[in-house]
Amino acid sequence: MNKPMLKMLGVTSAVSLLAVSAVQAQDPVRLTIVSWGGAYTQSQVRAYHEPYAEANPHITIVNDDGSANALAGLRAQSQAGNVTWDLVDMLPSDAQLACDEGIIMPIDHDAMLAPAPDGTPASQDFLPGSLGECFIPQIVYSTVVTFNTEMFPEDNQPSSIADFFNVDDFPGRRAIQNRPGGNLEWALFADGVHPDDIYDVLETPEGVDRAFAKLDTIKDNLVFWTEGAQSPQLLADQEVAFSTGYNGRIFDAAEVEGQPFAIIWDGQIVEWDGWVIPYGPNQEAVLEYVYWATDTQRLADQAKFISYGPARASSAPLVGEHADLGIDMNSHMPTNPDNYFSPIVLDNDFWTDYGDELRERFANWMLR
Repeated sequence: MNKPMLKMLGVTSAVSLLAVSAVQAQDPVRLTIVSWGGAYTQSQVRAYHEPYAEANPHITIVNDDGSANALAGLRAQSQAGNVTWDLVDMLPSDAQLACDEGIIMPIDHDAMLAPAPDGTPASQDFLPGSLGECFIPQIVYSTVVTFNTEMFPEDNQPSSIADFFNVDDFPGRRAIQNRPGGNLEWALFADGVHPDDIYDVLETPEGVDRAFAKLDTIKDNLVFWTEGAQSPQLLADQEVAFSTGYNGRIFDAAEVEGQPFAIIWDGQIVEWDGWVIPYGPNQEAVLEYVYWATDTQRLADQAKFISYGPARASSAPLVGEHADLGIDMNSHMPTNPDNYFSPIVLDNDFWTDYGDELRERFANWMLR
């Protein structure tokens, strides 16, 4: 072997050793990331966590399925002075409350988030209205009504929110989440209120009474669920004929598991979901992860695994086929024009202002 080649090998080996030493020099970091569990967490694991940990071997990501009680959990940790969660998936209304209470970080969107590939700042690339003072959206999702197609005759399949409230023509038990959000909106929608007017009506005592009166018409047929995984399970076991649920979980049950479920897109309740950053011990590592995990490509990648739309405009053209099933994911997105014909866009300001009193009334109503 000639001397120039030996010199080249020597340089290459030295560079390799330096790279290995640099990796080994980084202190191990353990990030606890809180989310909702089930198919949704798995979509995050495959789109974000696994590739990031592979590229950053000093990072270990631990999943915690605590998002259903994230606000209470953050409050308790903050009050105890022992914040153990590093990054939390949270709904915008709860994020605003946590922000107002000073227990999560404010976000400088253009400084802390990646621009679009064409240089568009993050503040202009994320969908209008999605960014919050302390909130970074990942997805557009919807809560929908779905049903087990085997529990209705082929010539009498339900197709509307009105059918969900029609126990005479569409008998069977219904499962709804044990919270007022969504249920009160659907009650008014089924009672004839236009989606654009629902929150104006709900801001009045008469409107709230009207919503609860409509829910009373199906009260004897109701089952209540708490965790998102319960909804498809109740349908699969035929314990209920209808259930409300997250469109991504229903997609996973129907398309991946082959369950006989159909989504009623009428009156879908559209919402953002995303990250908040607590004042924890690993802030620098968390900020690096969030910058990467919320860029254009990564948000598009999540749509390979679950039928939630990416929260960036630049991500939408990159949505393609499901990674395992090979089916086009565009037709399964809540925002597809064929599905987005009568949406109810969740008003987070309304739920921030009125949520506590409505949750108390709803909890009492469930016990009656």
